Amino acid sequence: MLEPNWPLRRVHAGVLDVGYHDLGGPNDEPVVLLHGFPYDVRSFSEVAPLLVEAGFRVIVPYLRGHGPTRFSREDAPRSGQQAALGADLIALLDALELHEPILAGYDWGGRAACVVAALQPDRVGGLVSVNGYLIQDVAAAGMPGDAEREAGFWYFWYFATERGRAGLTANRRDIARVIWRRNSPAWRFDEGRLAATAESFDNPDYVDVVIHSYRHRLGLAPGFDEYADIEERLAALPAISVPTVTLDGAADGNFPATDGQLDARHFTGWREHRIVPDAGHHLPAEAPRAFADAILAVAETPGDGAGTP
Repeated sequence: MLEPNWPLRRVHAGVLDVGYHDLGGPNDEPVVLLHGFPYDVRSFSEVAPLLVEAGFRVIVPYLRGHGPTRFSREDAPRSGQQAALGADLIALLDALELHEPILAGYDWGGRAACVVAALQPDRVGGLVSVNGYLIQDVAAAGMPGDAEREAGFWYFWYFATERGRAGLTANRRDIARVIWRRNSPAWRFDEGRLAATAESFDNPDYVDVVIHSYRHRLGLAPGFDEYADIEERLAALPAISVPTVTLDGAADGNFPATDGQLDARHFTGWREHRIVPDAGHHLPAEAPRAFADAILAVAETPGDGAGTP
């Protein structure tokens, strides 16, 4: 859970009024920590203090559809597509005037970080991404994976139906519990942590954003015109050139750890791949020291901010 001395701040960024936490000194090297689904900023409750102690300024925003973050316009599309997540992050960097921050995340947050690192490398000091290159190949969404992994993606198919929309509306915490257990079979979380995190799912836009996210990634819902240019660029699966550490949890129930070679072609700058023992998909919460150490490794990599060591 969040520490009581983490004050909530707000900033207008793009189409959002973003709720976020800002820790450490204002002039320290910035790191932006980006959570996934179905989680929230509490994923970094142990990571953030480690980074502050190491001398970083740590920004931890709630993603669209989560917690106190709200749309600033009623007519803004409640999109969950990857281009929207990337656009949100770019707008946040602009609003907070962050200069070459390290972007670090997993799941949805890792995807947003990969999008920005690929499309605007001059804005990014480095990247930490759980499960590697997370930009979605939407054009290939119809190609099935192995049966075991497909079974783990049950909620993808569930959310593709109106029954799934109704289920998510009614059973947000219970669905999260099932996904947490599947994603991280070795992680022993308590109901208090789940209950605290699930408060972020009461956001009025949560269901619309989540449903669109999973339908879009499967090619079952169109993207919105506002993000067409970004999606077109992402369709080419652009390479990431900034200094990067990718992480896999050895106990990830849905995304088995690899040696990192399968997506190596997507990283053209300095990159190190690490496998974290006993950690699952919720890696920052399960192995906070390993996640923080990856950020430190990126920060210590000499380069020009655009991937040249």
